[in-house]
Formats: sequence, structure tokens, C-alpha cells
Amino acid sequence: MVNVTDAAAEKIKALIEKDGQTHSGLRMGVMGGGCSGFQYKLEFAEQGGDMDHVFETKGVKIFIDMKSSLYLSGVTLDYQDGLMGAGFKIENPNARTTCGCGESFSA
Repeated sequence: MVNVTDAAAEKIKALIEKDGQTHSGLRMGVMGGGCSGFQYKLEFAEQGGDMDHVFETKGVKIFIDMKSSLYLSGVTLDYQDGLMGAGFKIENPNARTTCGCGESFSA
């Protein structure tokens, strides 16, 4: 469903370990808002919900709610650390347009 790069998987594992909480994975979602209509939401979660798609890749659990899965199918989650800043980047082949910052899209 979601392709997670090695860099993103390692960063997720490091952040969960650093936080010292009982988080077991990353929740990915889509909600209304942003410059282009939809924006991505990433947060740590203890477990998936009853209606979530749950999968594990590269040692990382990913939780995606049913509605968001319609927009996130086939996306690539990457982590980049460079001179212009560091952060997670989502490449979405389903997006018709994206805003300049890359944090919102239209479907």
C-alpha cells in the first residue's frame, strides 16, 4: 500500500526509540485543508483502530484509516536531511496538483 524508503524506516524507528513511549508505529492520514485541498497527517500511534489498514514494512508498522487509504495507495514515504532542512516527504502518484511546500495536494 505505502512504500517506505530505508531512510524513512530508520528515522521512524529512531524517533520511536528516542521518545521512549509505547508507540508501536506510524499513523498516516489525509485530512481536508492546506493550500491544495488535502493535507497529510503523520503521528505516532500505540496501535491501529478496528477499521485501519495495518501493515509492517522494514520493521515499521504503518496504520492507515479506510478513508485515507483511498488517497495514500501507492505513495512513497521518504525522509530527507539536507541543507534546506530535514523532514518526511510523501511522493503521491494519485495527486493531480501539489502546493509549493509539498504538504498538501488535490486529488
